Amino acid sequence: MRVLSVNTGRARPLRVGPRSFLSAIGKAPVTGPVAVGPLGLHGDEQADPTVHGGLDKAVYAYPVEHLPFWQGQRREAGVNLFDDPLPPGFMGENLSIQGLLEHEVWIGDELHFPGCALRVTAPREPCYKFNAVMELATAGRLMMAQLCSGFYLAVVRPGAIEAGQPFTLVPGIRGLRVSEAFAAKRFKHLR
Repeated sequence: MRVLSVNTGRARPLRVGPRSFLSAIGKAPVTGPVAVGPLGLHGDEQADPTVHGGLDKAVYAYPVEHLPFWQGQRREAGVNLFDDPLPPGFMGENLSIQGLLEHEVWIGDELHFPGCALRVTAPREPCYKFNAVMELATAGRLMMAQLCSGFYLAVVRPGAIEAGQPFTLVPGIRGLRVSEAFAAKRFKHLR
């Protein structure tokens, strides 16, 4: 299991149809070590702390194994004309990770990196901003159907994190997998 990219972003206007909303979903890779504090990565912002950010959603991790699916969906919809790979941070994730999927991780598990430790707290829930960035009106529904949400992390041990670092999974109390927690929210998003 490895961190392929560490991504941060600032809140800025995002146009959704005729309206404009403040959003920090646009993340870009950061080179070198990035400080990790109780509220997340240094240099990262969240525009709406009621749904993103805070102590329980300080960092968002997304498995890169899902990116070919999204690339294919965008290609089929005619959005990704040149079939270019999706860049790190495109999903709004702080950590682009490899080797750990939602059905393999449980709420309460910890990810131990060389310089910090993070605890899995919840799956991400898609919203209209995600649909807008993906340029697919059905992106949220597709995320629900595929159970490819990624997951939020709380900071257990502050420190630093850097692209290329390996991490280990330390099991917590095994009550609910991230994929199960996400599946429980399907009705809300598929109606």
